[in-house]
Amino acid sequence: MENFKLIPRVQISHTPTPLEFLPRLSQALGCDLYIKRDDCTGLAGGGNKARKLEYLIADAQQKHADVIVTVGGFQSNHARQTAAAAAKFGFDCELVLEDVNGTPKTDYYNNGNMLLDHLLGANVHSLKQHENCHKYAQALVAKLVEQGRKPYFVPMGGSNVIGSLGYVRCAYELLAQIENQQLNIDQIVVATGSAGTQAGLLAGLIAAKSDIPVLGIAVSRSTEEQTILVEKLLKEVLSYLGLDPNLAKGRVVTNGNYYGEGYGIPTAAMISAVTRCAQLEGLLLDPVYTGKAMSGLIDLLAKGVIKNGSKPLFLHTGGSQGLFAYRETF
Repeated sequence: MENFKLIPRVQISHTPTPLEFLPRLSQALGCDLYIKRDDCTGLAGGGNKARKLEYLIADAQQKHADVIVTVGGFQSNHARQTAAAAAKFGFDCELVLEDVNGTPKTDYYNNGNMLLDHLLGANVHSLKQHENCHKYAQALVAKLVEQGRKPYFVPMGGSNVIGSLGYVRCAYELLAQIENQQLNIDQIVVATGSAGTQAGLLAGLIAAKSDIPVLGIAVSRSTEEQTILVEKLLKEVLSYLGLDPNLAKGRVVTNGNYYGEGYGIPTAAMISAVTRCAQLEGLLLDPVYTGKAMSGLIDLLAKGVIKNGSKPLFLHTGGSQGLFAYRETF
């Protein structure tokens, strides 16, 4: 870990992001709830992908790439921030985006993140439902190579070992804030999808010898599937950092009970959680990730799984731009 600072990284995010107490929501929920504001990282509205892109863009520069290619859903926050990072550092950007079944459609195709993708200058490839964005992206990368371009492929969510390093770094930032504010945090709760944020955060905590547990509320998979995905990436990150991958044992905890019918499909609990945070704290969550993660936190508190009077910390991964695509839902 002594060489961690030597890993190539560009400066994108506005860090350290704030660590705040939520007094009115805490009173309503019967706990002392804190929030890590990674919706405030900057870069086209902020979000967790800014941290990942600091390492991914640096890697693209090292490989002398000239065009960034990535994949996601039509309202992908990752795609928006990737387009912004590409623009900031002079890369062309190709976004391969797929329609998502069951999502509200009135504003889905032209507002929210889709509006921003085009504004940021990305070339958007719009795929229909059930078209395979990964196969399309592989063919696109091959075509770009044939044309003499040097594409750099960023996986969905920026969630590979390189991208996850952004949350290794965040773990150290967060631990320093907890120490400076003299807080006793019982656990961290975060939305978990492509796994890079949770895996990176856990790797950083393990490296720092912190035993704060991390609960990932899954937004698209069952508990078992999500746990396997996060644990696999966590072991890869630990190995990359020169740490024993067996340190991952017992550290990955996920809950797949709150994503509803599928990724991006609204739930009543999500709508309630987003509305509650907005009206009690002036805090904007998003309908796909943080809204569902917060609905899980609220329910687990109500059921006593997370104890009354405890001190959880919610990691806000951003995404409120997506609210504008879900206008009919709210």
